[in-house]
Parts: sequence; C-alpha cells; structure tokens
Amino acid sequence: MKRLMLGISTSIWLTACALGSIAGSAELGDDGLHKQAWFATTFKDIAEDMQTAADEGKRLAIIFEQRGCIYCRRLHQDVLSDSKVSGYIKDNFMVVQYNLYGDEEVTDLDGEVLSEKKAAQKWRVLFTPTVLFMPEAAQADKDAGSIAVAAIPGTFGKGTTRHMFEWVRAKGYDGEESFQRYHARRLQEEPNPDMD
Repeated sequence: MKRLMLGISTSIWLTACALGSIAGSAELGDDGLHKQAWFATTFKDIAEDMQTAADEGKRLAIIFEQRGCIYCRRLHQDVLSDSKVSGYIKDNFMVVQYNLYGDEEVTDLDGEVLSEKKAAQKWRVLFTPTVLFMPEAAQADKDAGSIAVAAIPGTFGKGTTRHMFEWVRAKGYDGEESFQRYHARRLQEEPNPDMD
C-alpha cells in the first residue's frame, strides 16, 4: 500500500512539473515578483523608456505587481502563458515591471526622481496587477500617471487582455469606439477569445 501511495504521489508530482513547464509559468524573481523573459529591464526613466519603445516601433506599458499577489500569479500563469496574448504584447509593447512596494529609483516625466512605491502613490496605483499604458509621446510637464491613455486594473481573461492591448495599439482611446464597444465587437468576430 505504501509503495502504491508513493508511486501515485511521484506520478502526481511529475505530472505537475510537466504541466508547469508546458504552461510556461513565469519564474519568481528575488523580489518575489513573477517574471516574463520578455519584460524589459530598464533604469525606469519614463521618457527614456517611451523613446526606446518608440524606436522599436512599440508602445510602453508599465505593470505594477507585488510579492504574494494571487492575481499577479493568475495573470502570469493563466493569461500571459497563452501565446496569442504574450505574442501580441511582445510584438507591440515594451513592458516594464514595477514593484508596488519597491525602492528602485524611477524618473517621472516631470523630472521628479522617486521610488517605485512613491511613484505608485503619485500615480494613484492602488492594487496589483495594474497596467498603465503610456502615450506615444512624452509630455515633460505632466507625470506618467496623469498622461496614461488607459489602464488595466487587475487581471482580465485572455481575450479581454489581448483586446485591451489591441485597442491601445490602435489608439482606440482617441476614437469614438470605447474599449467596451471594441471588446463587444471583437467578441462577435471571435466568439471564444479565451480559447487557445
């Protein structure tokens, strides 16, 4: 009986390991945040990051996360592990990760130098994950939080997340079609966006 239980436990463990590697779950960094290999590592100078993204034909997206965040884990394991979602984001956005309670130095567009946690307070980021989408061009007299063209407050499903990134890339925030209308239209065109 013990041998049978040990065999079953070993099988379950091996299956879990295999499924984890298949799902492409993100690694945890030393700061306790989930990491995607395609996230950009920068000096967190917003104007510089916006220019780098533009030079690559992309847009800047800032994602705030925190240690132990179950919704962040869900975002990485259930949403960003989908190649349709991550592929679109990688091709069109430069994503820089911020720690909601982090002490790394950030240079805001208005020139203020502050920690990640102070930037989160200044930009009114209250929970994680939160994605802030920056406009194509910087405005030196404004802070990054006030010029963000859109935000994802929390974790959406795969299709909703991909649609939000598509909508921002297409500058939907400048048009007459709100994100909700865009998303509803895309659901009609693509009835099962959360299926791979």
